[in-house]
Amino acid sequence: MPGTPDVPPDRPRGDACPGALRLHAADDGALARVRLPGGLLTARQAEALAGLADTLGDGHLDLTSRGNVQLRGLPDDCGAGLGERLRAAGLLPSDRHDRVRNVVASPVPGLVHPWVRELDRLLCSGEPDLSALSGRFLFGLDDGCGDIVALAPDVTLIAEPGGHHARLGFGTDGPALRVPGPAAPRAAVLAAAVFLDVLRDTGRRAWRVRELPPEHRPGIDALARRLSAAGITSTPLPHAGATAGPPPAPGVLPAPGGRCALSVHAPLGRLTSAQWRLLARTAGRDGDGELRVTPWRGVVLPGLPAATAPARLTELGAAGLVTSTASPWYGAGACAGRPGCAKSLADVRADAAACLTASPPGGPGALPVYWSGCERRCGHPGGRWVDVLATDAGYRVTSPDGGRTVPAAAPAADLATAVARARTTTRTHQRTRTRTA
Repeated sequence: MPGTPDVPPDRPRGDACPGALRLHAADDGALARVRLPGGLLTARQAEALAGLADTLGDGHLDLTSRGNVQLRGLPDDCGAGLGERLRAAGLLPSDRHDRVRNVVASPVPGLVHPWVRELDRLLCSGEPDLSALSGRFLFGLDDGCGDIVALAPDVTLIAEPGGHHARLGFGTDGPALRVPGPAAPRAAVLAAAVFLDVLRDTGRRAWRVRELPPEHRPGIDALARRLSAAGITSTPLPHAGATAGPPPAPGVLPAPGGRCALSVHAPLGRLTSAQWRLLARTAGRDGDGELRVTPWRGVVLPGLPAATAPARLTELGAAGLVTSTASPWYGAGACAGRPGCAKSLADVRADAAACLTASPPGGPGALPVYWSGCERRCGHPGGRWVDVLATDAGYRVTSPDGGRTVPAAAPAADLATAVARARTTTRTHQRTRTRTA
């Protein structure tokens, strides 16, 4: 069936997303993606990942746009040993379902985190068996603040106040169902099963719900029948009532009971094992022993005493983490680039670092910016962002307002100026608001 500008043609093959067991061969060695549903992991598990980065990888941990962790520079023959160590740390509960454990969740204040754990348990149980889902299919659990809604998941749960009920739908547009909070994880699993039913019944091959033409997209009525057969009551809603909201900014985040959380971002989405261990130690020593990796390439440490949180944030900033929206590194990301990726036309991480070092502060109103080494733009953010794309002629800097090419021979300061202007131009924000109104 021919595609349209909005609906791609059938996928000719399965997706090539790497996992913890199916490694990707890159120019700098094998790459493993360790899925962390909801971004949740304990300080002990974080220490285990740091050990793997040091003993098997290149000493770094990359944070992905879905709150997962990637290890790079791995030996080609490390698969068995890597899997064994991940299982021992509780990071690989099911070999068969490794790549379908794609769950993003609001990192604060925590209403949906019990749902994350139950959803992951159900995904790994194989009842129903969702192993046929692509590695791109995404579950999103939103606390109601809209941060996860903005990521356009395939199956979305939006917690209502108190968490007693949730709004369930395919994406966040169109009709939805209100389901009891305790049944929300089971309902999300059944929604994914309905998607697989559609693929089987129509013969379509799609990785995500939005890749189906409108007439083939799963319907709320079919989902309601599936829930009823499983003993889950539901109430139809004309729409999910979801409004996209901003992600948590870096800094100290207040929480009830005199506690708080620390939010930090990884520069260009990459942490050294030493920085990662510092986060694990801070979580274990001062927090509640848990880390929450976010889809915005950051980490939230919950449960810290309000009295000591500012000092701990200062320590993390001194270690090179992004702790303020005033940092030019805030909202900035980059793909692997050279030398790790053969398709890249430039060492985008080095160029981005030089650019950001020379840039004025981005500020909380600045658009996100992402450097890509080729047209694939692997890992780019969603929503509004500034695209800095490597080309044969130099870097093409494009915002919602337009674009320009900075020649390869131009001074680094010229690229820094172009990027800073694209991120902060008032005209960009005005036109973006008009287009999204």
